[in-house]
This record gives sequence, structure tokens and C-alpha cells, in this order.
Amino acid sequence: MTFVLRRAAAMLGVLLALTITLFALQEMSGTDPAKAYVGANASQSALDAARARLGLDDPLVPRYLHYLSGLLHGDLQNSLRTHTPVASDLAAVLPASLEIAGCVLFLAVLLGAAFAYLCAIGARGAGILRAVLFSGAAAPTFLLGMVAVLVFYGRLGWLPAGGRSSYRDAPEGPTGLLLVDSLLAGRPDVFGDAVTHLALPALCAAISPAVAIGRVLIDGLTANLEADHARTARAAGLTERAVLLRHAVRNSLGPALSMVGIQAGALLAGLVVVEKIFDWPGVGSYLDASVAAADLPGITGVALILGVLYVVLNAVVDVLQAMADRRLTLT
Repeated sequence: MTFVLRRAAAMLGVLLALTITLFALQEMSGTDPAKAYVGANASQSALDAARARLGLDDPLVPRYLHYLSGLLHGDLQNSLRTHTPVASDLAAVLPASLEIAGCVLFLAVLLGAAFAYLCAIGARGAGILRAVLFSGAAAPTFLLGMVAVLVFYGRLGWLPAGGRSSYRDAPEGPTGLLLVDSLLAGRPDVFGDAVTHLALPALCAAISPAVAIGRVLIDGLTANLEADHARTARAAGLTERAVLLRHAVRNSLGPALSMVGIQAGALLAGLVVVEKIFDWPGVGSYLDASVAAADLPGITGVALILGVLYVVLNAVVDVLQAMADRRLTLT
């Protein structure tokens, strides 16, 4: 519990620093939010009224405290582009991003674990999987995505090129996750269609993190299989597979979990590219539109949400590492 409390306190400190950084970036951007709000051709009286409405004439410290108080109450300011609360805008697009990010992370861990396991036991298909993963990881995600669209959609016609669903009557359930809501609504047809739309973007984005996770896990498994406790287990009559699963895997999880946290952060940062290529209606698309319109509240709102997700994910990874290796709770 002490370990968890320390990690929670560190997480809160990082989040506070993040709010200060985002507020400072808004102040130093050189963009006039009032002009972006009412338009470049607005009269001076309209600009003055907008500045008063947005609180831009207040001193710096009270403005930050007001900003921080709003964040604690779920107020991410109003978008200068849509003229609606940023929190409402993000609530509409965040489930789509969480769905694709979750699928990408699941595939990355699955492929990385399979890659490491096959290499550790010297399986016959390990070389083929290694070649496929390393070839895919060598290409940038945007290039891999465009090639996948040309081949699997344009050439073969097996998978859709983009979007989230082909059904206009797709259920809108309580979670906002189409895979979950379609099952809750008893629509296996929508579920299958959602899987086909997720296949290309999730696989293209998962290859690079899968290689990173797999390589770290292979190093850990190799070192643990050569350790004294593994030799003792073999001498006791355990098979090589039993030694791997019972004695090597758990001791190798710590570095692999750290890499999962790093790759999750990189994935969140790369959502814009993936969603742009595959026309995915998520946070990345919202950020792209906000940048084009110089919508600072929209940009900082996305940065804050992604920052919170990244910090929370890393805190969860720290706890999982401590569960896998209790020695970490003493540091």
C-alpha cells in the first residue's frame, strides 16, 4: 500500500506539472483566443467582449487557478472552433480512440509474447514470424498503412479502407465502444463489421510495438533460462517448456511491462497518424482539425487527456511490475 501511495503521489505531481505546462504554452503561443473565437474581421467591441467572457484580462495567477479549478470540475474550456465545451467534444470522440488503442495494445502484447515464446523454445515458425515483424517494424506506420490499404482494400478487396462501421444503424450504447455496444445490443453483424474495420489500422499500428516488447521479453527469457534456478529446475526433472513457463516468464515480466508502458505512450502520441490514414473518427482527427483552426483549448484539451492516460497507464504498469517482482516495493 505504501508503494501504491508513493506512485499515486508522483502521478499527481506529474499531472500538476502538465497543467502548468499546458497553461504556459497557451500564454506563449502568440495566438489571440478572442480573435479566434469571434473571427478575424470582428469589431473591437466584439473582441473586448470576447476577452472579458474568456477571462483574458485577469492577472496570470488568477487565470491559472481558474483554469485548474475548471479542470478539477471537468471543464476543459470551450472550443474556439466548434463553440462547444471541449469536454463534450472529446466525450464524443474519445471512445473510438480508446477502442482502437486498446486493440492495438492487445495485438502488440499478443504478437510480442508469441514472438518471444517461439524464439525462446526454438520453434520452427519463429524465423518466419521474426522476418514478418521486423520487416513491418522497419517501415513507418503511415507507409505501412497506405500499403495495407492498397493491397487489402484496393487489390484484394478483403477489408475496408477506413471508417468505423458500414452500418448506419450501428447501436450507440452506454460505453461508446462499438465492439462492446454491438454485443450488448445483440448485433453480431455489426460486431463482425467493426472487427473488419479495426483489422487494418490495429495490425499496422501494432507491429512496431510488438517487436519492441518481444525483443525485451526475449532478452529476459534468455537470461533467466541460463540462471542457476533454471538449471536446478531442469535437474529436478522439469521439461524445458515447464522451466520456461514456471520459472523464466515471471522473472522476465518487469522489463517487458516497462516496455509496454513506453509503447502505450508512443501509441497515444501516434493516434493522429493512424486515424488520419484510416479516416477513424477519434481524438487524433479532432486534434488535426483543432490544429488547422488554431483552436488552443481543443489542442490543450487533447494533450491533457492523452497526458492523463499516459501517466495513469505508467502508474498501472508500475503496480503490475511490483506484483510480478515484490522486490520493487522496497525501492
